[in-house]
Amino acid sequence: MTESAYIHIPFCRQKCYYCSFVSFAMPELIENYLDALNNEIQYFYKTEKLKTLYLGGGTPSILSANQIEKIISNFNISKNTEITMELNPEYINKKYLTELKKIGINRLSIGCQSFDNEILKLIGRKHTSKDVEFAVKTAQDFGFDNISLDFIYGLPTQNIDNFLKDLDIAIKLNIQHISLYGLKIEKGCYFYKNPPQNIADEDIQADMYLGAISKLSDFEHYEISNFAKKDFYSRHNLNYWNNENYYGFGLSAHGYVENVRYANNADIKKYIKNPLTEKTKHILSNQERLEEEIFLGFRRMTGINIQNINKKFNIEFDKKYSDILSKYLKSGHIKKTNEGYCLTNNGILVSNIILSEFLE
Repeated sequence: MTESAYIHIPFCRQKCYYCSFVSFAMPELIENYLDALNNEIQYFYKTEKLKTLYLGGGTPSILSANQIEKIISNFNISKNTEITMELNPEYINKKYLTELKKIGINRLSIGCQSFDNEILKLIGRKHTSKDVEFAVKTAQDFGFDNISLDFIYGLPTQNIDNFLKDLDIAIKLNIQHISLYGLKIEKGCYFYKNPPQNIADEDIQADMYLGAISKLSDFEHYEISNFAKKDFYSRHNLNYWNNENYYGFGLSAHGYVENVRYANNADIKKYIKNPLTEKTKHILSNQERLEEEIFLGFRRMTGINIQNINKKFNIEFDKKYSDILSKYLKSGHIKKTNEGYCLTNNGILVSNIILSEFLE
């Protein structure tokens, strides 16, 4: 059963300098893209009642509420379905928020990145700190009670103090969820060919992250990059980390259905011409499924449940991975829980190294 769906809206008015996602400043293609998207959904979606629906990008808020409503209308949803939409603060006004609320959007993920206006300019953002505060307060006034802010740490000229000051401002806004991502400059973004000056090295980023964990003590740190007030975890993202099925619709979207991971092509003109073809598919072997279960499970702060893994994959986890577990338990990077194992805060900082050792 597939009860979650991700929708990719690959349009922006302008790409931010750090962004390597598949997105374009090509508004003239929006209508044709949405026609192709609706065709793809209607062809592949099997009408299951969805628990979560997520509109990401790009910038979904570049679309009108009517366009968003048409996408949502393809799905079998209920009043309990978590429907998340990513927004940029500069696109938010009272009328738009009223319309989003009316069509069923019940969770907002707002791209803040920083409250420092000079840093926002350096990374190509078009909003100001006041825009974010207005967006949050206005959304709250119109009845949105599940709001997340995204931040990036390690940005040009950013230091630990002004990053933690950003989080202080976010806390005072009384939001329910915060996502934190360390700056990574990857191929395809403006910064890749035009490296910024004065960015934090890995050690400073690590100190920023540990400082954030301490600062956000009133939030539950439930996944490596995510913090939430009680009962406000992102149910959609938990579906990923619990290694459950999900649809991926739209350009370059990824999905996971019945042990098959698939990805749509990233050529927008080809997608518009025929959204039903050119998916790359990979059927996971039993070993790959096990490795993903471990990798994704360790992203949750509760860690992995070895009883579930043993039953699901017919293994003895403690025996199979005894050397790795012994090594990192001794070093303090992994700790034992009632259900299995989880990463410590220091373990999170080197999680890629640790998790690579579970791969065969």
